[in-house]
Amino acid sequence: MESTIEVQLDTMIPGERGTVSRINTVGSALKQRLLEMGLIRGTLVELVRVAPMGDPIEVRVRGYRLSMRRLEAESVIILKATH
Repeated sequence: MESTIEVQLDTMIPGERGTVSRINTVGSALKQRLLEMGLIRGTLVELVRVAPMGDPIEVRVRGYRLSMRRLEAESVIILKATH
């Protein structure tokens, strides 16, 4: 049976997918920026790769690739299926 868990985007490994559950940030400017980049609740996201030093990370969202800082990715909560 498949269940789901919530994880921070920055904790995923390349190839993992999930849907955006929420943006968990205090700063409204950062939240607005993430929403403008297409990270809206229900949007499918795939972690493509992580830079050698761990920052930035690259995700596939809405048909394009987006590079973002790990600090920004910490605010994106992903609903991920588990087996």
